[in-house]
Amino acid sequence: MEKLVKQTGETGFHFVDEAAPPALMKAVALEILKRQLVVNWWTNIRFEKSFNYDLCRLLAASGCIAVSGGLEVASDRLLELIAKGVSIEQVSKVNQNFNAAGIMVHAYLMYGFPTQTAQETIDSLEVVRQMFEQGILQSAFWHRFAMTAHSPVGMNPDAFKVKKLNPTAGSFANNDLSHEDPTGTDHDKFTQGLHKSLYNYMHGVCLDHPLDNWFDHDVPKTSHPEDLILSFLNQASMRPALDSNLLVWLQAPIEYDELTKCLLITTKQESIKIACDISEGKFIAETLKDISNAKDSISFSFFKEKYQEKGLPEFSLFWYGGTMEQIKEIGLLVL
Repeated sequence: MEKLVKQTGETGFHFVDEAAPPALMKAVALEILKRQLVVNWWTNIRFEKSFNYDLCRLLAASGCIAVSGGLEVASDRLLELIAKGVSIEQVSKVNQNFNAAGIMVHAYLMYGFPTQTAQETIDSLEVVRQMFEQGILQSAFWHRFAMTAHSPVGMNPDAFKVKKLNPTAGSFANNDLSHEDPTGTDHDKFTQGLHKSLYNYMHGVCLDHPLDNWFDHDVPKTSHPEDLILSFLNQASMRPALDSNLLVWLQAPIEYDELTKCLLITTKQESIKIACDISEGKFIAETLKDISNAKDSISFSFFKEKYQEKGLPEFSLFWYGGTMEQIKEIGLLVL
């Protein structure tokens, strides 16, 4: 990345991994910050639960501006059938984390998957509508399912209750296979309505329109409650720190003013004062400076041991107390 910026003057990077691993993304982000590179980048992901709020904030701080991932059929039954490894609830929470950190999310959507019913298609549309309504999705695209010769469906159609019409695979460049889906629905008749509704949702309009307005044929009413996605987002997501976690301080500088008994933190947007006890305030200011200046990331266990060496009050009360909660929200990441 450094060489390319120097050679071309371009600072935007698109990593084309099919699904960039969260651990590798974290390592890249830490190295970008360590080298003080000024870049922006985006990549493809799976909506893995590893993408917690702090990791997303780290990625944003390193210049990540967007991610794209496969929500696919937006149905828990079908997501399990294709062994996607995610659920609607998990995707909702991950999208919330990315958006809260200022990272845009694009979703690849699929319809016409083997055994998908009209009800599941409409329910998938409702999931997508609610995600746009809650502001956790910025763009998406509906792809019509195609059976390819080397996919799980193409290699084992019986398991997915479909029938190959041309059972002999073609040449290397001819991978698409025709098939029948006797247990599903007429998927093609949903094409226009799905694309039309999504176009409007991406422009922030018609989110309150009944789903059947988008189709020129009768469709079932959604079986999802109107607050399905909101109910996922409202769930508390307490994540206890582990000794092996790394601590990263995104903001600098920080000082403790004994006269006002306040921590003074300067961010790019504002100056913040946090009132706190002198002993704790000095420890926080000193340790966060150490974290900022360290060549390697400091572990949570090291932070805890350093606190306990000072003979300060119970660590858990300090770590989960009001002062530290404010510090975490301002920019102390637990990774």
